[in-house]
Amino acid sequence: MSRLRKLMFVPMAAALLIAASVSAFAQSGEPWGPETPYFNLEVVLRGEGFGLIKFRQPNDNAFVVNLDVWLRDLAPNTSYLLQRAVDTNVDDNCTSTAWLTLGKGLQPQSIVTDANGTGREKLFRILPPSPGSEFDIHFRVVDEATSAVVLTSKCYQFTISQ
Repeated sequence: MSRLRKLMFVPMAAALLIAASVSAFAQSGEPWGPETPYFNLEVVLRGEGFGLIKFRQPNDNAFVVNLDVWLRDLAPNTSYLLQRAVDTNVDDNCTSTAWLTLGKGLQPQSIVTDANGTGREKLFRILPPSPGSEFDIHFRVVDEATSAVVLTSKCYQFTISQ
């Protein structure tokens, strides 16, 4: 095979490998709802540190949202709480200040950082069974001992899936 053909073969082989991987992933039957409207969110938290919430509603009839929370660069060995506020005027302008502490179902759950200021917690929330309902939602992380706000998110839109 000539040098030119070899150079053309490598990118084509890589493209075929990527296409096969995407196709296999699409056929894997992931149980998550579609992205449009907004059934799943990647929530970014900024402030005294950084945080990320993978906000996922499985594509089933349970009406449960899983919140995989990851925090970093916060005070070490400290307990934090994740809170959310929602409003039903869906306009990308989160005006609600009715903060609800999240956890495992209705039980609030602390997110404790390690000696490096990193914390992880798997939380969940049971939603009202109202598929298609939309709301604006924003999040914050507060120090459990002082209630001081250390991280906040922008406003996101969410639609309850079925």
